[in-house]
Amino acid sequence: MKVLALETANEQCSVSVIDDTQELFFQLDARAKAQTQTILPMIEQGLNDLGLAVSDLTAIAFSRGPGSFSGVRINAAVTQALAWSNNLPVIPVSTLQALAQAAYRLHGLTAVTAVLDARMNEVYVASYQLDAQGIMQAVDEEQLLSYEHGAEAVKFTVVGSGANLVQETASEYKNVSATAQDIAVIARAAAKTENWVSAELALPVYLRDNAWKKIPEQGKA
Repeated sequence: MKVLALETANEQCSVSVIDDTQELFFQLDARAKAQTQTILPMIEQGLNDLGLAVSDLTAIAFSRGPGSFSGVRINAAVTQALAWSNNLPVIPVSTLQALAQAAYRLHGLTAVTAVLDARMNEVYVASYQLDAQGIMQAVDEEQLLSYEHGAEAVKFTVVGSGANLVQETASEYKNVSATAQDIAVIARAAAKTENWVSAELALPVYLRDNAWKKIPEQGKA
């Protein structure tokens, strides 16, 4: 099994390739909003370094949102194009779940409320707990909430870019951010049970229904 994992939903870009037991390749470009320039060259480099073609992959995993509108859209579009042209299945991974997985990877946290700044005085939020396989699993639904309601939704230790927006004292883990490494770990578990979808179902998740509109058109400041 070999899975390509992509993460561009948080205004950075990272690529990982894994097999059944280990990480084979990882590269991160932390520059903000550089995804369109870097995602394809990074994929090419990873595959070339490993002597693989896209068709050699078992599946492609991607961060499907919620997150940066442009980042989520890029991730889904690249994944769909590669998967469709090579007849590969796709593993969509929640950006919030990946954030929770990053909190476990980086800090050993086993129960977290993942919170991302959604702009316009709102946050994306969901809570997760570690399962027996070492994967952070959701204990409630992903939501787009105001700061006040987001604070009410907190169940565990708060992590992510929206942490201080819902809990003023939650500064310790506000810089936790997911990468393709976290997407890959979640995707490995899914691939082992063939828990994937076809390329046409590799759809982005925005939570905000009017995310495609310009801010003045959304009727929000």
